[in-house]
Amino acid sequence: MISSIRGEVLHVGLDHAVVEVSGFGLTVYATPQTLDTLRSGSNAFLSTSFVPRQDEAPLLFGFADADEREIFTTLLGISGVGPRLALAVLSVHTPDEVRLAIRESDTAAFTKVPGIGKKTAQRILLELAGKLVIEPVEQTSSKASDSSAAPAVSAEVQAALTSLGWTDKDAAKAVEEILKAQPELAEADTATVLRQTLRSLGTAKGGGS
Repeated sequence: MISSIRGEVLHVGLDHAVVEVSGFGLTVYATPQTLDTLRSGSNAFLSTSFVPRQDEAPLLFGFADADEREIFTTLLGISGVGPRLALAVLSVHTPDEVRLAIRESDTAAFTKVPGIGKKTAQRILLELAGKLVIEPVEQTSSKASDSSAAPAVSAEVQAALTSLGWTDKDAAKAVEEILKAQPELAEADTATVLRQTLRSLGTAKGGGS
């Protein structure tokens, strides 16, 4: 079990980072929000989850804190939810938002996640209700960064979306539409714009298993 890693960030990609630990470069998959906090050449500390796979190489997933890892590992215990889908949930929702959705039996919150339909959302609610301690949480607004959503931010969000499977055209259209629909995102950072875009795409998609 690899519970955490600390080391120099060698590379930050669209869906992963490479962190050097004791001379070894470890590939760590993470949410776009977590990757947005990492910088090549800087030191990083990540809570991690090691996921073995039958007949395939194991994967290592990294998180900003142990709370995110708890949600991730709990989701993995649900039938039909693999590591990529569990990571997608954390790309759209914070741990507190996941707990709030479970406490309120909010199916729609999970169908906002790309790849999750109504049946899967209902299964998540049913199984997580008995595995996570649900406590009332206060909704807090996201902290906006000092810089505006410059073209660089839009480009980063589009790149993240294409890494998750959308075409360049659809990714660009989605970013354009979310910025029109929510003008306040003009002053948001990459992670916030990406989170809202994923929610919008999940809502538009709907249906599914």
